[in-house]
Amino acid sequence: MISISGVLLGIINVAIVVVLLLLVGVIAWWIFGLIGVNLPGQARQLYLVLVALIALYMVVALIFGLPTIGIMR
Repeated sequence: MISISGVLLGIINVAIVVVLLLLVGVIAWWIFGLIGVNLPGQARQLYLVLVALIALYMVVALIFGLPTIGIMR
């Protein structure tokens, strides 16, 4: 059984990963804009879907108590 502090740490961990992935996406979008490469809006949507799937995977792993790093390795 997972403790309340473990659940809170897991949720904070998921939030940190999502924010970092979104920050990487924004920086990449900005760099592409600087060099003059126009990415379609579908690329942004695809990236957001990918971030959402990673977050969903992490939440499911937290619920079932699976080690996220061990599975991804």
